[in-house]
Amino acid sequence: MGGKFGAVVERYQAAVDDFDREMARLLRVNETDLRCLEILVQDEPETATPGLLADRLGLTTGSVTAMLDRLERIGYVTRSPHPTDRRKVIIRATDTTVTSVFEFIIPLVVEAEHELLSRYSAEQLDLVADFLTRATELQRNHMQRLRRLRSTST
Repeated sequence: MGGKFGAVVERYQAAVDDFDREMARLLRVNETDLRCLEILVQDEPETATPGLLADRLGLTTGSVTAMLDRLERIGYVTRSPHPTDRRKVIIRATDTTVTSVFEFIIPLVVEAEHELLSRYSAEQLDLVADFLTRATELQRNHMQRLRRLRSTST
């Protein structure tokens, strides 16, 4: 993406990264731990396993175990037996963690609804959503490409 549009997208990504870094600092975790908590709170609240987290975060199972030990020790996650597979455990964010994450995010969501979304028609928002969906897929495809490069270079 070149030109003005590319620069705008880069600034937006930097602002998102800065927000995430501040959330991590306030929660006293690193950025990978924060991404794990986001997955547990927003994406996979009842079905996350260590294997799923390893895949989503691009970590080894050993690294995920160390991360979960750390997050469990500070009260951010719990582990419980999988309901149908004795070999697996389900990882969940604690209620306190969910509350803390939402306390940080809700003001942003409310302001976005009042100050941003109200400026655009439904058709315009559909176009933006389509762009972001396609951009997300493109980004994920290239993340996978980089992961494959990492696995062939070791």
